[in-house]
Amino acid sequence: MTSETSHQPADKAIEERIREFNRSEFARLLGMEILEAHDGYSRVTMDCPGKMNPSGVAHGGAIFALADQAFGIAANCCGIHRVAVSVSIMYIAPAKGTLVAIAERVEGNGICDTYRVMVHEGDRPVAEFTGVAFRVS
Repeated sequence: MTSETSHQPADKAIEERIREFNRSEFARLLGMEILEAHDGYSRVTMDCPGKMNPSGVAHGGAIFALADQAFGIAANCCGIHRVAVSVSIMYIAPAKGTLVAIAERVEGNGICDTYRVMVHEGDRPVAEFTGVAFRVS
């Protein structure tokens, strides 16, 4: 069996999990799309138009939702069910265009895992999100 063949079932399961997240009502409402995900990592995008606050920049709640989506799929794409127990966000700069959130697991002990999510507009950082996920199964 080649390594390519041995990875196909896992790859198909990840692809299905990505489709589930992308089809969720909230993701569709905000126009979020998962571009890539594997255990402990994800890259998710969202356009800001239609999600602006009265000042004409992306609403903080929309930016938070994007970061949370990236956190959620990075923590849950590979058959282990995790739930968020603590999250925080630091807003760095306003945004108006296309955002990309990149989530990465930075620490784990088998029970709780910590993820860092950076949200960018182009090369410019917009927000930094930290989330702790508790392993349920």
